[in-house]
Amino acid sequence: MLKRLEIQNYAIIESLDLRLENGLTIITGETGAGKSILLGALGLIMGNRADSRVLYQTDQKCYVEATFDISEYNLQDFFKKEELEYEEELIIRRVINTSGKSRAFINDEPTTLSILKELTEQLVDLHQQFDTLDLHSVSFQTKTIDAIAGNLEIVEAYNEEYRHFQKIKRQLNVLVEEHKQANQEMDFLSFQMNEFNEAELMNGEKEEKEQLLEKLSNAEDIQRVGTMIYHRIEDGEMTVNDTLTDLGNELSSFASADKELESLYERLISAQEELRDLALAAQRIADNTEFDEGHIEELKQRLDLIYRLEKKHHVGSLEELLEVQDDIARRLDSFGDLSENIAKLEKEISKVEKSLIDKAVVIRKSREKAIPEFEKAIHEMLVPLSMENAFVKVEMEALDSPGPSGMDKITFLFSPNKGSSYKPLKDIASGGEISRLTLCIKSLIADAMTLPTLIFDEIDTGVSGEVASRMGEILSKLSDGHQIISITHSPQIAAKADKHYFVHKHDKEDRTVTAVKLLQKEERIIEIAKMLSGNPPSDAAIANAKDLLS
Repeated sequence: MLKRLEIQNYAIIESLDLRLENGLTIITGETGAGKSILLGALGLIMGNRADSRVLYQTDQKCYVEATFDISEYNLQDFFKKEELEYEEELIIRRVINTSGKSRAFINDEPTTLSILKELTEQLVDLHQQFDTLDLHSVSFQTKTIDAIAGNLEIVEAYNEEYRHFQKIKRQLNVLVEEHKQANQEMDFLSFQMNEFNEAELMNGEKEEKEQLLEKLSNAEDIQRVGTMIYHRIEDGEMTVNDTLTDLGNELSSFASADKELESLYERLISAQEELRDLALAAQRIADNTEFDEGHIEELKQRLDLIYRLEKKHHVGSLEELLEVQDDIARRLDSFGDLSENIAKLEKEISKVEKSLIDKAVVIRKSREKAIPEFEKAIHEMLVPLSMENAFVKVEMEALDSPGPSGMDKITFLFSPNKGSSYKPLKDIASGGEISRLTLCIKSLIADAMTLPTLIFDEIDTGVSGEVASRMGEILSKLSDGHQIISITHSPQIAAKADKHYFVHKHDKEDRTVTAVKLLQKEERIIEIAKMLSGNPPSDAAIANAKDLLS
């Protein structure tokens, strides 16, 4: 239960320390006195976002702290899961600095707003704050029927399995997309690899073919020069070798006379032999060099292929191109086949889906059984609230596939008067009718949904007199098993309080501030009398107030 709420520097609250107990706590006050500000501060404790506009003094921090007794709520597993220190007295604190940034603490340990929300949703039902507990919400309507049906345990198991179901479906989608992209990349790489395989590149062939192309392109000149060299040296009227032979003959007769002359003669003979070899080589080259236009075209095409591949892969040599080919081959080898993993996930999804459907069938049967009980109980509770002709009808539509809460779509339909057709609550129920329905439904499900503290903000909207008195009786009865806090304008409801707090404003030197006071018996009489007749209250209103309190 909520034991204490401390607020400093929030909105028009300078400083406030509210002590709370079990039973029915009523909070009253004039419009604009700051009753809703208390709920705003409590909303911070429950994980709502805030900014610097809530600061009473803009140069000081805002501080909101709530103390709960959680000894009977079995929250040890939650604290263990979130790695938080468990204490039976839970202290939650929010601090908002002057820039609007806030920090949250659970038992003095920093925490996140998401963890704060998850924890406090198990502690407090703040009627006006949470859409999941809004009477119009499909989620709340479904939870209501499951609470009456006793489905909460199997629904929790279903929800856990459904979250796993959604998770593996997301994994499958990611895997399928990866597989698709991998296949696309493999197709592209395979196309490139096919180009390389068809090219059958060989290391060094580029330079070799460039040289051969240059030779064949100059074949006629090579033949001409080679033949010329041969003839000038070896085969002509007055060749170089003939000249060297004559000179050798002249030198041979006295070459032995001197070692230098002998060496010169040997060199002359050697030069003659070297020139003879040179002439033969030149002739051989000339003979073996033939202009072949077809061969030249083949060489050009081959080199064009190599140049094109080099340009395509942004490299400047055949060696680099062969490295690209090796890299593509390695990348192709690295691709694993995801088909097996996809098949495994699809099999698991099918298995989990079947399990979900089986659970959903069990849930549906218990819902079908509980719906008539719920409709009857709500009608019986509405009768004393001057809604004897009002009926709630629960429409349950089967879904084709598992959803977050089973395979049913549950809708609350409402007929407020005799002969009126059933329509969704949001389309037909007035504010007063919604207030009474909300109170009846929450009083039915409070135990099943384990809502320790229920806070109602003006649950009496649109009602007064005897109806308000009976709503007060329902709140009082509900407070036997739960801590109930109700902000109200109804004197009939206020009279049912175990504790009655009065919210009021008073002026300081430079501004107006809000304060809260616990009313004693005589003060309660005057306050309820004011609610009945105005300020100052009449003698009749005071007598009526005493009667209500008695």
